[in-house]
Amino acid sequence: MLNTKRNLLSVALASALALQASGAYAQSTSDDGQKKADAVDLDTVTVTGIRRGIESAISVKRDATSIVEAVSAEDIGKLPDVSIAESIARLPGLAAQRVAGRAQVISVRGLSPDFATTLLNGREMVSTGDNRSVEFDQYPSELISGVTVYKTPDAGLVGQGLSGTLDMQTVRPLSYGDRVIAISGRYQKNSLGEAAGVDPYGNRFNVSFVDKFADDTVGLAIGYSHSDMAKQENQVGLYEPWQAIGDNWRPGVAAGTFYSDGIKALRRTGNARRDGVMATLQFRPNNAWTSTLDAFYTKAKEYDTANQMEIHLGDYNGGYDRLQVSDVVVKDGTFVGGTAHNVYPLVRGMYNHREDSIKAFGWNNEFTFGDVRVVADVSWSKAERDEINLENNLQLLPAPRLDSVKLNFAGGSFPQFTPGMDYSDYSRLYLTNTIYGSGYGKTPHVDDELKGFKLAVNFPAPEGFSWFTDIDAGVNYADRSKDKTQAEGNINLGAQGVTSIASEFQYAPVNLGFAGAGYIPAWNVPAVVAKYMVFKPTTTESYLIPKQWTVDEEITTTFLRANISTQIGAIPVRGNIGIQAQHVRQSSSSNYWDGGQPVGSQVIPINEGKSYIDFLPSLNLAFELPAENTVRFAMARQVARPRVDELRASMEFGVDTNTGKPGASGGNPNLDPWVANAVDLSWEKYFGNKAYVAAAVFYKDLKTYIYTEKRDGYDFTPQVDAWLEANGVTLPPGIVVDKTGYYTAPFNGNGGSLRGAELTASLPLDLFVDALRGFGVVASASFNDSDITIPPDPGTTSSVGSDPIMLPGLSKRVYNFTAYYENNGFEVRLNQRKRSDFIGEIGNFNGNRTLRYVKGEDVLDAQIGYSFGDGTMFRGLSLFLQASNLTNSKYETYAGSKDRPLETVEWGRSYQIGVNYKF
Repeated sequence: MLNTKRNLLSVALASALALQASGAYAQSTSDDGQKKADAVDLDTVTVTGIRRGIESAISVKRDATSIVEAVSAEDIGKLPDVSIAESIARLPGLAAQRVAGRAQVISVRGLSPDFATTLLNGREMVSTGDNRSVEFDQYPSELISGVTVYKTPDAGLVGQGLSGTLDMQTVRPLSYGDRVIAISGRYQKNSLGEAAGVDPYGNRFNVSFVDKFADDTVGLAIGYSHSDMAKQENQVGLYEPWQAIGDNWRPGVAAGTFYSDGIKALRRTGNARRDGVMATLQFRPNNAWTSTLDAFYTKAKEYDTANQMEIHLGDYNGGYDRLQVSDVVVKDGTFVGGTAHNVYPLVRGMYNHREDSIKAFGWNNEFTFGDVRVVADVSWSKAERDEINLENNLQLLPAPRLDSVKLNFAGGSFPQFTPGMDYSDYSRLYLTNTIYGSGYGKTPHVDDELKGFKLAVNFPAPEGFSWFTDIDAGVNYADRSKDKTQAEGNINLGAQGVTSIASEFQYAPVNLGFAGAGYIPAWNVPAVVAKYMVFKPTTTESYLIPKQWTVDEEITTTFLRANISTQIGAIPVRGNIGIQAQHVRQSSSSNYWDGGQPVGSQVIPINEGKSYIDFLPSLNLAFELPAENTVRFAMARQVARPRVDELRASMEFGVDTNTGKPGASGGNPNLDPWVANAVDLSWEKYFGNKAYVAAAVFYKDLKTYIYTEKRDGYDFTPQVDAWLEANGVTLPPGIVVDKTGYYTAPFNGNGGSLRGAELTASLPLDLFVDALRGFGVVASASFNDSDITIPPDPGTTSSVGSDPIMLPGLSKRVYNFTAYYENNGFEVRLNQRKRSDFIGEIGNFNGNRTLRYVKGEDVLDAQIGYSFGDGTMFRGLSLFLQASNLTNSKYETYAGSKDRPLETVEWGRSYQIGVNYKF
């Protein structure tokens, strides 16, 4: 059942609903003429600032035929948050997961980002990640004029997702009345301060231009955004898995105690720089033709170094002596403190450099022939990502320099460890072949390209179909190709052998005092690798062969949608009914390694794929009740395409010569999509475009789900035939090799149900008391529940366990609250977003997706500003001060139980001062 536990936000929403009920009763007793006059007056009021963005979003929601949420820019180049993801995450039913301190990926209605799709101006976008979900921090908020989230699809919405479809929109210049030139700049500081040669400061700058020419037949919008931000992080991490140890596994700790085999503390510093350009050119020579050309480009370059101390607590120190643990503290069966003796700490430098870019072009032409409208749209987008991951390891010499470390995992805001020796002296720590080796590196590369063409026609409904005003029909073709390569290799000592790091590569020591560990050295990792080490990454090692893959998709979508505008009795009804047919051809190519083949023939290609058709009917109805009440009902079949990396043909294959049983692990190019039947019901009460309250419920019956599991009976005939050709004569007598065996991979399985309820209120308080003019609140509460439990991917059992887990991304409770005051140019805004515990997705050092239990987050932001009015000499100028993550909310993960922490991450508070000027 849904947990509807009360809190302050729930009470506030309930109060808002009660207030509107009394207002609705009063309104219903007034005459229709007065109501119409009030509506006209409200619609003609000119609003600016916070209210402008809110009222624009309300208009989008009210006028839509689907159930949608929207966020609109207050002005050109002025979305209210630092990133587009933070703006989206404030919408009802949506929640963000933070990465590197920034809201980056979005969950819709309790489902992970895998189930949603993202569009830019109605076109599906590529992604720089291994999957298809978009990383929203790559889209500068200054270049986005608004976002519409479709919670229910219609047949004409191409590229729709199962949980929702997020459509980001850029400016349409022919919709602007006057020329607009807007400039803004921001200066930022992070509260964690300077470390390892990286200061805590950053800046953002953007400029936008919108104008019309040639008697308003040509419109041009151009925007440029630049950001240069410091990356600062404190983190303590414990090794996974937390396991119940056996007798004398960890001397001094009782058998059956849950115990982690290692701990690390790090100070991460770096820089993230991004440049984005948006351009839109519109041409409308007459009312019969409008041509729109969109271009979008963003390029990001970022690097960071984690300077960390790491200690293996699992009875491994290079083989010098056994671990001994004294002063053991156990709480509820979990080891939470003690002193670990005979450990050999490392000081490590973990460097990551990433460059990515997204290019997108679209050309839309709309033609009108009498009552018939034809739309032709061509689009192309491409994403590229290049990374370099480098690792250095330092150790005290001469070996062994074993230490005793005090541990306290239950005290303070971070787990604590305090070594007995000093690790701050550069001259005593050496690049050497440590107990973890001398280093390792990777250079992953991703390309993602998507080409599309859409042809649609709208025409009046035939006579006799009185419910329908017009009909839309069309076809969309999308061709996507994504490939990944990942070269890796050891980083070995150079000819000089064991060495300390020269002063020219050293930074000031970093302070790990937050973890109790004191100061450790920090250094320029890539420069040290270049000077003292040898790194020759390769893709040809046997274990790397399956990490190179290509996935291709061709999707042809045909659709038919009838638009409804009628009356049932005295109730106006609008909406649509229709169907989509998606014909999908998916394939993947990769290789696997067969060590039994002759040299030169050990890499064997794999090419797999399938085709299928999905039919997706949909219905959206909006009943316009008296007193500006709207009741919406929707039904649809929805799909979400499988993750791209799960469609890879890669596999690691082998044959057990003792049993003759083949086996492998890898991807599955023959996956079907996630499929759900969905029902939605919502009630919305509007006060013109000024305010609204709403309540919604939804139910999704997932007919299928995708699980990564080990299955018997998989057909390995091509692989076994190739293996037998080279190895058949070496088989032991009596052994017959089967053609089927065990395969660990993503497979389609049974689904289950997901259900939820959402309450929303957007209320200027002068709606009730005139003395509160300028004050307002926007609040939402979402409650989600599911009976779906999934067996965890075998690669993630070390962090989430082997028992079935809840849906990744599902927070049972999500709250958003914004309070604001706006009057005579003065603006104050306080934003809070809160979500309960969930299972999040992160990338581990191996470059693989892994899951974590994530503690619920409570993030608080604030902004104060002033805009000079028309009658002042500073007309068009606005100033603001903004603080993000005011309470320094941490990101914390755990292994099944909160007393078994994995990562505790602090990104600090961020302060910005800025100026906007609009000509």
